[in-house]
Amino acid sequence: MRRRTMVAALAAAPFASLLTAAPAQAATLPEVIGLPDGFNPEGLALGRGTTFYVGSLADGAIYRGDLRTGEGGIFVPGRAGGQLVGLEVDARGRIWACGGEGGGAMVYDGRTGEKLAEYAFGGGFVNDAVATPKAVYFTDSPSDQLYVVPLRAGARLPDQSAVRAITLPGGLGEADAFNNGIETTMDGRLIIVQMLAGRLFTFDPQTGTAAQVDIGDASVLNGDGLVRRGRILHVCRNSDNIIAKFQLAPDVASAVLVDEITDARLAVPATIDLFGPYVYAVNARFDVEPTPTTAYTILRLNA
Repeated sequence: MRRRTMVAALAAAPFASLLTAAPAQAATLPEVIGLPDGFNPEGLALGRGTTFYVGSLADGAIYRGDLRTGEGGIFVPGRAGGQLVGLEVDARGRIWACGGEGGGAMVYDGRTGEKLAEYAFGGGFVNDAVATPKAVYFTDSPSDQLYVVPLRAGARLPDQSAVRAITLPGGLGEADAFNNGIETTMDGRLIIVQMLAGRLFTFDPQTGTAAQVDIGDASVLNGDGLVRRGRILHVCRNSDNIIAKFQLAPDVASAVLVDEITDARLAVPATIDLFGPYVYAVNARFDVEPTPTTAYTILRLNA
């Protein structure tokens, strides 16, 4: 629910070279990328270069593709009873995959697809994740819990015993507000969108304090995936088919809406990520009954 300043920086370099060396080639990046029929996507994250990953609600598969060509294939096979929601790619190229109703998360090698670790949180619906240099944080939408996987020296993966839960304070801890997308702030705190309550909160894991972000008359209702680059935060408002673009105050106490990105081809986008001057949105189509022949796409829009 997707994805990230570090990844955007990695993506910017190859994109810049495309613009400098071959403007015509850059202009041919596909606007619409098809996913397998029946894939039932939710999480989207960009990896190294122009690689992208999408997770499946249907069976927990991960699809890997290339933004330059739009081509790809199943990278991690699905399994009976499997489910993946938000995806996050960390600085080492590992994919952190939220297990939704499974209550935990998996970690995969972004090059080989090998499962590196699996963590049980006991959550009701583990929805989205964000990686920092020292830990990976997960939202559990129907609860007031935030799950933390602290990283060992050298960003090595810990065992299950290292996992801990944080009970969120104040309004951020209201379970019926549905904590969804999660990102980092410029100073290393976390920012979380409450999908049903339509609020943005910051949370400081070091002090355990939270504060609501003042967005004035703007709306983040139905907020799903978040992605930040510098002081610009994009909020994917799924069933409204809007990607709200905010400029954050330096202290993130407030944010100003600067644009609402819309397109007739948006079809209940769940998660977003940034590449160069573009925002990519995965069309989850939550408004239709998923079938084995339901079509799904990723859409490229000007950020």
